[in-house]
Amino acid sequence: MFTIDTHTHIIPKHIPDFTKKFGYGQFIQLHHHVEGKAWMMQGEKKFREIEENCWNPEVRIKDMSKHQIDMQVICTIPVMFSYDAKPKDGLEISQFLNDDIAQIIKQYPDKFIGLATVPMQDVALAVQELERSMKLGFRGVQIGSNVNNINLSDPQFFKFWEACEKLNASVLIHPWQMMGQEHITKYWLPWLVGMPAEISRAICSMIFGGVFEKFPKLKVCFAHGGGSFLPTISRIEHGWECRPDLVAIDNEFNPKKYLGKFWVDSHVCDHKMLQYIIDLIGADKIMQGSDYPFPLGEAVPGTLVREAPLSNDTKQVILGTAAKSWLSI
Repeated sequence: MFTIDTHTHIIPKHIPDFTKKFGYGQFIQLHHHVEGKAWMMQGEKKFREIEENCWNPEVRIKDMSKHQIDMQVICTIPVMFSYDAKPKDGLEISQFLNDDIAQIIKQYPDKFIGLATVPMQDVALAVQELERSMKLGFRGVQIGSNVNNINLSDPQFFKFWEACEKLNASVLIHPWQMMGQEHITKYWLPWLVGMPAEISRAICSMIFGGVFEKFPKLKVCFAHGGGSFLPTISRIEHGWECRPDLVAIDNEFNPKKYLGKFWVDSHVCDHKMLQYIIDLIGADKIMQGSDYPFPLGEAVPGTLVREAPLSNDTKQVILGTAAKSWLSI
């Protein structure tokens, strides 16, 4: 079955010392401490250890062959969003990251599809970089679930959504800057609890803020199976019904109206949950997504779908067909 992995992350092997260049912040640098491995450093703090498959496309292609993945959608690691940087500095970082991905998709066009990074702290600059990236051959953009704790439904982002529609850009929304993470540092809770909540926050904001009504041609995918949104959709609907004075103030429509209007990836870690989201939004709105190459992602991308008790036709939709629709390929 032709398989497109729609959720994978990549980073340049060498990153400038942006902290020194800009004179503030703790921007990510890579410390290549042993062959084939590097520490992502935030100042003196170790953020995450990564391996060569995080920056070397040839190593990735070998993994793809082992994992029966035909193509990967590649985008930056969310910590690189740098939304807290000054806008022009954020633009420079985005351009650096996008230029690296542009080289990879140009060199291996049959293996990789690019999603850009843009400085969402300044919508005009974000649109500018989105336009540039699309001209470089990108298929869309990856953004965070909020921007410096501002929800994606805020009117300041309408020009960005308008540009995504106009350019037919696919949008991957990934959790980041998890709400309350400073209070839940133990047990990896920001990743286990905060990330699913962040995606539900993004979906609810966009629904209740009327984003999907204002921009009906948006092609949005929410990472990690839509987080906690789909498992709690009936509670969300109940809130809309019982307290419209609080919930339905910017959009009159039932949130369940939007089921099937956006995509999610398949990274839900459980066959029953996969079947549940199929029942809710349809297999044609679910795409193979592994979060490769990180430990919290699928160990072998595509395994959950391939081993699920689904028909071969349904598996092919999730493994490839749905992604072709989202990416317009």
